[in-house]
Amino acid sequence: MSLHWTFGAVPRHVGARDQCETDGLPDTMDIETLSKKILTGDRRALSRAITLIESSRADHRDQAVHLIERLKDAQRQAIRIGLSGTPGVGKSTFIESFGKMLTAQGLRVAVLAVDPSSARSGGSILGDKTRMEELSRDPNAFIRPSPAQSHLGGVARRTREAVTVCEAAGFDVVLIETVGVGQSETVVAEMSDLFILLIAPAGGDELQGVKRGIMEIADIILINKADGDLKPAATRTCSDYAGALRLLRKRPQDPADFPKAMMVSALERDGLQKAWDEMTALTTWRRENGHFDARREAQARYWFQQEVRQGLMAQLDTPEARARMQDFAEKVAAGDITPTVAAQELLQGLGD
Repeated sequence: MSLHWTFGAVPRHVGARDQCETDGLPDTMDIETLSKKILTGDRRALSRAITLIESSRADHRDQAVHLIERLKDAQRQAIRIGLSGTPGVGKSTFIESFGKMLTAQGLRVAVLAVDPSSARSGGSILGDKTRMEELSRDPNAFIRPSPAQSHLGGVARRTREAVTVCEAAGFDVVLIETVGVGQSETVVAEMSDLFILLIAPAGGDELQGVKRGIMEIADIILINKADGDLKPAATRTCSDYAGALRLLRKRPQDPADFPKAMMVSALERDGLQKAWDEMTALTTWRRENGHFDARREAQARYWFQQEVRQGLMAQLDTPEARARMQDFAEKVAAGDITPTVAAQELLQGLGD
């Protein structure tokens, strides 16, 4: 099954791997020119825009907000696919094989890969382009690794905005790879149209404790590495998960046979087309029944609330607020005031 909804044609920019994710940003940027280049599919402009979005500088943040406002009128939509799975399940191999299959069909694919950050140094390896060497050379593909830093949810804080910029650049499919599986990783479902869970054969034990939460939001479970000696184990695992999915409560945004479990082999590139057919079938069904737009509207409300929360947290990170927090903390430690009352007084003082 192929995509039957189309958008304005965007020129394919052929070139070497994008280098500007390591380029320094100037103090001021011509946002109008940058937005125009993004709308033509300029890969270098796209990388520079994501670097701007990820910057923590206040002036860069203002420019990033301006840029996103300019791009929102493009009215381009991609299929946003969130992808999660335990470390070692083969996410990078799957994305490369899956991405190459899609680009061979004439689709443009963007990969936003989030790497875990060190709690000690804050650094990240950002090695996804190395692991996806073949796809990174494809002129119809764009790979951007980003550090997760301290943000929960398996995605970087600004990944959602990076997805919006990739859509404006004319990509047909945006793959969002999370750092791994955990209870907090389900936030990726709040920025994707489809949530895909990748599992290794006989890998059920690795998901104990998080399995039900992650399965309840998964649209399709793919048992990877269904090849060679692992194929019998993959068949059993697929059967086990298919049975488990039938026990979950039916979701109104899904047709009768979803969610479902399937087997794929990223190494042998087997089952990938069938998985894509199921993804497009589910997306088409949701569009036709109004669930696709409703989901995106709900996601917009969710991220508005998250931005408000982040803004409130930022107000606590000023020198004045930190001094007041220290003062209250000492009073709480001395028993002069309860933690609850101290927190109420501190928050009330933020508006003064």
